[in-house]
Amino acid sequence: MAVSAPGSACGPLRLGVPGLWARGRRVPGLAGPGRNVAAASGLGASGTDAYCMELLRKRDYESYLCSLLLPAESRSSAFALRAFNVELAQVKDLVSEKTIGLMRMQFWKKTVDDIYCDNPPHQPVAIELWKAVKKHNLTKRWLMKIVDEREKNLDDKAYRNIQELESYAENTQSSLLYLTLEILGIKDLHADHAASHIGKAQGIVTCLRAMPYHGSRRRVFLPMDICMLHGVSQEDFLRKNRDKNVRDVIYDIASQAHLHLKHARSFHKSVPVKAFPAFLQTVALEDYLKKIQQVDFDIFHPSLQQKNTLLPLSLYIRSWRKRY
Repeated sequence: MAVSAPGSACGPLRLGVPGLWARGRRVPGLAGPGRNVAAASGLGASGTDAYCMELLRKRDYESYLCSLLLPAESRSSAFALRAFNVELAQVKDLVSEKTIGLMRMQFWKKTVDDIYCDNPPHQPVAIELWKAVKKHNLTKRWLMKIVDEREKNLDDKAYRNIQELESYAENTQSSLLYLTLEILGIKDLHADHAASHIGKAQGIVTCLRAMPYHGSRRRVFLPMDICMLHGVSQEDFLRKNRDKNVRDVIYDIASQAHLHLKHARSFHKSVPVKAFPAFLQTVALEDYLKKIQQVDFDIFHPSLQQKNTLLPLSLYIRSWRKRY
């Protein structure tokens, strides 16, 4: 299902130049130990569902908006899946010691195992994810890949190269999209290929968007091979250096995200229309890539940290036009 990553783009290019980015198991039935989980937890069905929605709205607003535009019968499952991802993603920022982070990841590994044994723990996200697994027969492998990759990422180490970043994105963001396709009832090779590329683009853009935040905590996760290619050190980013070679590093990384979006859209005519709602996040990715180009790849420009107030409208229009 995964698609091999294309090579990195190379050679500088700036605004106003044509060719913007051109550069030289089935689950047991409902009868079982899990049936009364919601009641035992003290939260009704609407309570656990609302919990996931609110968690997503607060922690991953773009995914919240995209999930709202999914078909009604798929929405609650998508909220559960994305809330699960938020729970995993925030472990790294909420714990002060790696050992505690590993313990939380072990909880979620056991939770996934228990969900497929029809015995989820009394935790809102786990309950909703259990419902989604039962309703759509979601593949356990993708859920475990997300947990495993997030666990490995607890180490505060920069990616050695762009391929390592893409591998992380494939195992997290692309896996989320494969599961979203399953929620939508889509089994299609072209849709899988598009999901792979969009997930990689999402991972790369997320890495770029988080750079100012990570920098404020004296962490740099940008691919080391690209930094070395341009003679840029981690200290340059920590000092918010805006020199051309620093912007060239950002250009190379952003170009790879753009390339993945381009590859994903090359499958547009072959991907079932029913799959398009799963890919609405391309709107936010495209928006960020355009903004960073407009500020000449200055990763620290204040405009990049501003919320796009027109994003809900842009998402609705893209959904109405049935495009991604």
